[in-house]
Amino acid sequence: METWQQFDLWLFRAIHVGWANGLLDTLCPLLRNPYFWSPLYFFLLVWMWTKYKWRGLVWCAIFIITFGFCDALSASIIKPLVHRIRPCNDPSLADLIRHVVSCGSGFSFPSSHAANHFGMSFFMLGTLRHLSKGFKGLILLWAIMVSLSQVYVGVHYPSDILAGACLGVLIGSFNAAYWNRRFSFVPLSK
Repeated sequence: METWQQFDLWLFRAIHVGWANGLLDTLCPLLRNPYFWSPLYFFLLVWMWTKYKWRGLVWCAIFIITFGFCDALSASIIKPLVHRIRPCNDPSLADLIRHVVSCGSGFSFPSSHAANHFGMSFFMLGTLRHLSKGFKGLILLWAIMVSLSQVYVGVHYPSDILAGACLGVLIGSFNAAYWNRRFSFVPLSK
């Protein structure tokens, strides 16, 4: 366990300090801001309604439920049980932390941002299987960028991200399997 913690701290330093530059100092706070992504969510709602009608609205509802499950489980159940302090609030790391964003007072493990975005992305990947590989790659890149930005700004350790991502993958994949069994996108009749 101690070796894992040392590796976690080493990787945290490599990302938080080693990658430090002006461009990422501007970009990473944006990537973790939910308002930054609101045009994407609005586009999904409109696109689903336009393309799939009622089935698209059900898809949007399950997409939102996926987010809700990921967020509730990570933030309201696991974090209070684990009680891991955020790196930016850890007094032993005070000389290392670059204050790119406000730290917040919540706990660190697992990352809710990672859980939420991996959950939503794996729900999309599992239900929108007809999309091109390039678009699927963008969906996965979206979750990775949002998650890594949490480490870059100093609010999470890499293991927080890994745990959140695993939680999100499980919930997103489960909800995608449910969607595919119950509703699935089938060609609309002409």
